[in-house]
Amino acid sequence: MKEYLPIAIIIFAIFALIFLGALYSPTFDEQKGFLELFMLLGGLLFIFSVLAVAVTLGFSSFAFFLTIFLVAVMLLFGIEAVFLMGGAIYILWGLIFTMQLLLFDHNVKASKEWFQKRYTKKSFEIEFFAFCPLLTLAYILLEYLPALISKESVLSFSPKRIQEKMNNFLIK
Repeated sequence: MKEYLPIAIIIFAIFALIFLGALYSPTFDEQKGFLELFMLLGGLLFIFSVLAVAVTLGFSSFAFFLTIFLVAVMLLFGIEAVFLMGGAIYILWGLIFTMQLLLFDHNVKASKEWFQKRYTKKSFEIEFFAFCPLLTLAYILLEYLPALISKESVLSFSPKRIQEKMNNFLIK
């Protein structure tokens, strides 16, 4: 628990400084700007903390918590905020899943352990199809475009091959 103390102190200090800026600002516009920044950073912290819970618990346990969070956000801020939050979580969790999948494809041991600890064949299939567009986008951004710019050869990419490799790897 000691390793989280410095980051908690830093986050608290940032919020305290912004709040003090809002409290001691001479004009209403400056106070409003500081309070908007306070709310924006609070929202970002909330989204990243939800993402940290998702990474820790895995997506199956996280789905219940996500439902509760989305209902709370809808009641407080409206349906637009739910779409914004849902889209941000989809992109962030999808990028984590995609990066782990690309690392798995290159036989990284930590990635294999990550998938083995969190997924069954069925749960993997569900997330694989949900994040397949992000997997293709990550391949284009991380492999194809740099190879095109540097005029190097492009590594082969096949989502079907990655899916079969993962199905052979997962036991359950």
